[in-house]
Amino acid sequence: MAETRWREMVDWSVALLRRGTGEGVPEWNRRVLSSGLDNECDLRVWLGEQGVTGYPQMLLVMERFGYPDVLEAWSDALVNAQYADRPELRPILDRLLAEAALLGPMRVQARKTYVALVSPRRTFAIVKATSRTRVDLGLRLAGHEPTGRLEAACSLGNDTITVRIGIVSADDVDDDTLSVLRRAYTANT
Repeated sequence: MAETRWREMVDWSVALLRRGTGEGVPEWNRRVLSSGLDNECDLRVWLGEQGVTGYPQMLLVMERFGYPDVLEAWSDALVNAQYADRPELRPILDRLLAEAALLGPMRVQARKTYVALVSPRRTFAIVKATSRTRVDLGLRLAGHEPTGRLEAACSLGNDTITVRIGIVSADDVDDDTLSVLRRAYTANT
C-alpha cells in the first residue's frame, strides 16, 4: 500500500512536469545531463530558471542524484517512527487525519519528521510531533496573521507553512481547529 502511495506521488509529479513544461521525464533527464551540472544546489537553481519548481523539480533532482532511502521506506514505518517515543500523541495525528479526510480530495504523504496533507493542488497542512508533549498542526495560510491559538510557524516543515496550532491532546482538535484546517484546505485547492 505504501509503495502504491509513493508511485502515485511520482506519477503526480510527472504529470505536473508535463503540464507545466510540455515535456516528460526522459526529455528533462536529457536536458539535465546536457547541462553538465553535478551538484544538487546548482541543478535546483538551473531548473528554477527553466521554470521547473516544486514537486517536478524534486522529481528531476531525484532522477539525477538518486531517490533517498527515506522516500522508499514504507509510509507506515515513517509515521510509526515519528511517534515511537511519544505514543500518547498518536491519537492527535489519527484524529487530524480522520477530520482532514472529510474536507474533500486529498492525499496523506508521510515524511521522515512530519505528515503532509496535500490537496489536489498542493500541501495545505502538516502534522508534526514537535516535542514529547505537543503536536503542531502547521497550516499554509498566506497573509494570515497569527492570532489566538494560531502562532507563527517558524521552521515547521517548509517555508510555505505560515501558522501553526499547538495541540496536546486529541480533545484539542475542536471546532476552531477544524475551521482553520478547512480554511487552509479551501485556500490551497
